[in-house]
Amino acid sequence: MSRSTQPIFWLLFGAGGMLSATIGLAAVFITGIALPSWFGYETALAFARHCAGKALVWAVISLFLWHGAHRICHSLHDLGVHSKTASALACYGIALMGTIAAASALLRIGF
Repeated sequence: MSRSTQPIFWLLFGAGGMLSATIGLAAVFITGIALPSWFGYETALAFARHCAGKALVWAVISLFLWHGAHRICHSLHDLGVHSKTASALACYGIALMGTIAAASALLRIGF
């Protein structure tokens, strides 16, 4: 019997869903709207340059991407796209590329 990778994707889906339901909206509002508009660009940049700020921004972006990718992959199956390998590679590949892009953008702004 071969091992399945499904538990990994269900874990990321669950983490993304929990994050979006509990603190996701507040985190997006604070980091995307409140800090830049109320306190200025410099404050938002200082937040994103701090290690904890980088971790929070990266977690929000990456877990939202993985949650959405898993939901879209299973929705495609429900809509009649039965090529599980191709749809999984497309959905999870985009989430992986977005996660890597978010990490590289956060590392590029420095500490």
